[in-house]
Amino acid sequence: MDYQDLINRAYHAFNARDIDGALNLMHPDVQWPNGWEGGYVHGHEDVRTYWTRQWQEIDPEVTPISMQEKADGQIEVIVHQLIHDRKGHLLTDGVVKHVYTFDGEKIRRMNIQ
Repeated sequence: MDYQDLINRAYHAFNARDIDGALNLMHPDVQWPNGWEGGYVHGHEDVRTYWTRQWQEIDPEVTPISMQEKADGQIEVIVHQLIHDRKGHLLTDGVVKHVYTFDGEKIRRMNIQ
C-alpha cells in the first residue's frame, strides 16, 4: 500500500472540501483530532459533523511539505497550515506535524504533534 499517496489524496480532498472523498480513505471507526477545539472525534459521521461545523467558522488549508515513515509503520507528515476566518483574514500561518496510523488500506488515526 502506498500510504504517502493515500495521505496526499486525503489532504487534497480536505482542501477541496470533499468530505465524502476524504472519508472514503478513512477506517469507519477513525479517530480524528479536533484541532480546532481539542480532543478527538470518532467515526465518519463525527468527522463529517466536525468538519462541516469548522468550515462554517474558519477556512483551513493544509499542504504536505514532507513525509517520513517511522519504524512502527506510522507516517509522519510535516504540513504548512493556513487558516483564515470567513472574512479572509489570516489567523494562522505555520508548520505542524501530523502522524498517521493505518488499518489495512485506510487511515485509522491521525495525531497532531
